[in-house]
This record gives sequence, C-alpha cells and structure tokens, in this order.
Amino acid sequence: MSLKDFLTSRVFLKHLVLAILLVLVIITITLQQLKSYTRHGQSFPVPNFEGLTIREIELSAEQNEMLYEIIDSVHFDGAKPGVVVEQVPEANSRVKRNRVIFLTINSTVPEKVTLPKLTDISFRQVQALIENCGIILGNISYEPSEYNNLILRVEQYARELKQGDIVFKGSSVDLIIGSSSGNQDTPLPDLTGLTISEAQGLLTNNFLNTGVLIYDGTVITDEDTLSAMVWKQYPSVNNARIVSMGTSVDLWFTLDSLKLQQHPLQVTE
Repeated sequence: MSLKDFLTSRVFLKHLVLAILLVLVIITITLQQLKSYTRHGQSFPVPNFEGLTIREIELSAEQNEMLYEIIDSVHFDGAKPGVVVEQVPEANSRVKRNRVIFLTINSTVPEKVTLPKLTDISFRQVQALIENCGIILGNISYEPSEYNNLILRVEQYARELKQGDIVFKGSSVDLIIGSSSGNQDTPLPDLTGLTISEAQGLLTNNFLNTGVLIYDGTVITDEDTLSAMVWKQYPSVNNARIVSMGTSVDLWFTLDSLKLQQHPLQVTE
C-alpha cells in the first residue's frame, strides 16, 4: 500500500480522530486540575493586621489560610511596641489563599538620633535644629554670661550632653541660656482657649517653661487631652504682664465650653 493510500485510508483517519480526541481530553483534564489547584477565580479579603501583636497575627493568618513575613522594624511614635504598623497588600485587598502578607512592626526600642551642635548658637537656631532631629524642648533656664541668649549647655536628666551624643528620638532636652544682664523679662501671654500644643509653642517662643498640667473631669481619653483647651493659668495675665524668662506657667485644661466662655479670673495664689 502506498503512503498516499495509507494516509487516506479509513483506519488511519479513525486513529487520527481518536488521537485528537485523546489530546483534547488530556488538555481539558489538565486545565481543570490546574484551575482547581490554583483556585482560579477565587479570592479572599486580606484581614487587617495593623495594631496586632505577633501572637495575634499568627492566629489571624492561620484562620484566614494566609502566610505572613515580617520584613522591617521601625519606630512609630504613638504606636505600641511590637505591633504591626504597615502591611502589603493592604487590608481588604483580595488575594488567593496562602498568599504571603508582608508586615512592618513597630520597634520595641525607640529610634535614636545623633545630637547636633546646639551650644554657642542662638535659641531660635536651636529650636529649629531640635525640631529637625525629632527631639523635644524641655525646660529653659538662665545663667549669667557675657553672651546674651546663646545656648551655654544642653542637659538631659541633669547630665550635660555634647555634640555627637546619642539620644532617643522624642525625648526632651533642657537648655541653659546665657544672660548678660541677670534675669531678663518677657511678656506673659494669655493662653486661654489654646490647646496643649498651641500653648506650649507660645510659651517656648516667649522663653517660658510649661509647668504643671491639670485636666478636669471632662478630659478622659488621649484624644480629649489633645483637643482640650486652657481655661486657667498661673501666673495669671490679670496679675503679671511681665515675668522673668524661664518662668514655669501652670495650665488648667477643659472641654467644658461654659468654663471657656466665662473666662474666669486666673489663679493668683
């Protein structure tokens, strides 16, 4: 039988058709198995891991059939140490089961910064340098000096700090400022109606210290503390318009609008 006759014979055509059908069946079964294995078309929302501890993450990941990997540890002010502060993919993103969720946790150790040169320069310059470093300005005091309003020393917990020393970010440092004419005077601002951050900023700009902070019963949560306003201060602007630089001013805070509207006479004792 010639090749042409074989290729056109019924037997060959029958086997060719069977072979094609077999290949189609194998491809169909393979695709179905792959679809089932990869769960094609199935996706699930990513749980919100932010604010959770490692133990809580493990339980949540196991319940949602997902994996996690901690890729970084950074320090975030206001977040509890050891909890998740960022995640990729974000919460409620849709992914397949066993997807790896990449997490960043808040460091248990605060970030540290190197202290820049803060002495022999003006108070205004130091304010900017401290803010850029993430350090908080603590108390201000004065000492006699031939150089007026220059920073003589920087201290933390009564220990003198030098340029290059390592301190925790967010910690406070105290400044000793030179005064060529003894205790200098500064206007006492009226802080009534200001929040804690606004009052502290105004006191600092006037070379004054924040004294005792007193919150009444309307202030309950941390958010209340930030939004509460000054309704009383000591020394009072009703009795002292001018005070010595470095004076501490005690502040009373409230969320009671009636107290703020009444603007009562300040404490004089």
